Amino acid sequence: MSWSINMVRNSSVWWVGMVLVLLLIPVTALAFDTTIEVAPRTLNLDSDGQVVTIHTDIAYWEVDVSSVFLNGVQINSWKADNRGNFVAKFLMEEIKTLDGLVIDGYNTLTLVGATVGGEAFIGSQEIMVIEVSGSDGDPGSSKR
Repeated sequence: MSWSINMVRNSSVWWVGMVLVLLLIPVTALAFDTTIEVAPRTLNLDSDGQVVTIHTDIAYWEVDVSSVFLNGVQINSWKADNRGNFVAKFLMEEIKTLDGLVIDGYNTLTLVGATVGGEAFIGSQEIMVIEVSGSDGDPGSSKR
């Protein structure tokens, strides 16, 4: 029995299997936490807003922008804030169409990405999601 195990360990199949296991380890387990601030804190699905903005506590120059996603949505634009920290912007229409959004409830938005040095980061914040039409002036009315 031990001979067959050693034979498998020395085979290319074992190495391929180990590579696959390493690739399946969640990146979040190896990521450092970052504090994020989401604007707007209340996302109105019936609003005409254009972007969801995420402020971080990571230096602007440290972020590999091609790696930045918010709940699976790719970053649209970015900038540095007045402290030199990274700010990410996402198209609001793409955030509004995320699967599983709970209307009239709190939803977690999670920013993931990597630094130019390859270190992964993650930050989350809950926001309220509503669907309120402003046409009748009653903030309690809802389309759904």
